Amino acid sequence: MARRETDPPRELLLLKLLPNLVSILALCAGLTAIRFAIAGNFPMAVLLIGTAAALDGLDGRLARMLKSESAIGAELDSLCDFVNFGVTPALVLYLWGLRPETSLGWIAVLVYAVCCMLRLARFNVGSRQAGQAAEKTVFIGVPSPAGAMLALVPMYLVLALDHAVTLPPALVALWMVAIGALMISRVRTPSLKRITIAADHARYVLVGLVVVVAALLTYPWVTLLALSLAYLAAILGLFLRSLRRTAG
Repeated sequence: MARRETDPPRELLLLKLLPNLVSILALCAGLTAIRFAIAGNFPMAVLLIGTAAALDGLDGRLARMLKSESAIGAELDSLCDFVNFGVTPALVLYLWGLRPETSLGWIAVLVYAVCCMLRLARFNVGSRQAGQAAEKTVFIGVPSPAGAMLALVPMYLVLALDHAVTLPPALVALWMVAIGALMISRVRTPSLKRITIAADHARYVLVGLVVVVAALLTYPWVTLLALSLAYLAAILGLFLRSLRRTAG
């Protein structure tokens, strides 16, 4: 029902705007990554994309905790995801290693961005359709934040080796297209949302997380490369398990 002019203005707790603010901060981080990439500061660009990914994992949880979920918030989150994980990584990679192959590199940028858009559209439609299970225990296809971090693997490798190797632009373009294909594929990928552990093991998990954070701060590129490879190994494990189930 539309609000009448004589009705008192609807009040909203300022705290309930926090999830949308986090989404906007993530967008600002993603756009600023492009600025640093243009300036040639690619490590900072990667850091800002990682910050956007961390904030993306936070806004939805804040909305559920504060009971401030809304249609506008969902649309805002999806639009920010496309910019942060579809447009920004593609442009950063183009500026970093694809400009020598201008035409081929730009084709890879377009393919990756379109795949990210299609991935987000499929997820949004699946989440809103009645009777269709949302992607909770596993994802169908690589989610866009993980896809963005995987797309940057060539940069992790070169930075971890302190520029001792140079990757051919065609290889970087092929990698981008492959990650885009994984995003729109029907391959099942792991989700951290529903992973459970025994209560007795919680302290070990916390120590492990501290080790990962310390490694990220001390050896960021090696750690990011190792985490990306571990994630790809988990995808391969799920794929092989599904093949065994189908064969059985």
